[in-house]
Amino acid sequence: MITVLIRASRGPEALAVTLSALVPAVAAGLVGDAVVLAANQDDTIAKVVDAAGATLIDGSWAQGARTARRDWLLCLEDGDIPQEGWIQALERFAAFGKPEQRGRFKRRRRPVEAALQFVLGLFGRDATRAGELVHKRVLLGEVKARPTISLAAFIERDPFFV
Repeated sequence: MITVLIRASRGPEALAVTLSALVPAVAAGLVGDAVVLAANQDDTIAKVVDAAGATLIDGSWAQGARTARRDWLLCLEDGDIPQEGWIQALERFAAFGKPEQRGRFKRRRRPVEAALQFVLGLFGRDATRAGELVHKRVLLGEVKARPTISLAAFIERDPFFV
């Protein structure tokens, strides 16, 4: 089982879209809990989080990792929607991956975004990003992450929340 960390910055509607996309993984027994990271918490965000049975905190990926109940963490941003085959891809990675490994969903990006990600990679940017499955020990700084492994599934941002 995994914990999903969702960075919420686009509002309650975007958060609801992402949380609802996780329902099949909850039913399959893959997702055990969710932690929503929201700097701008309001009553509506709190109601969405409560209705989903998630935990609401103000913090970073690392602070979310401290709150998470599982060792493997799927990092998402509100508005993210995993695409077909994502549950199986995460199950395989969580079953066979080592704590220092990270798995990353593929994203369909515009050429400018893809070029920017490539350039940041050249300069050693190694921070955890939305769309990655990472072990709690990496986010807590207990182990150094190895290069990411591309997962056999895509994640897309709902176009309404880009």
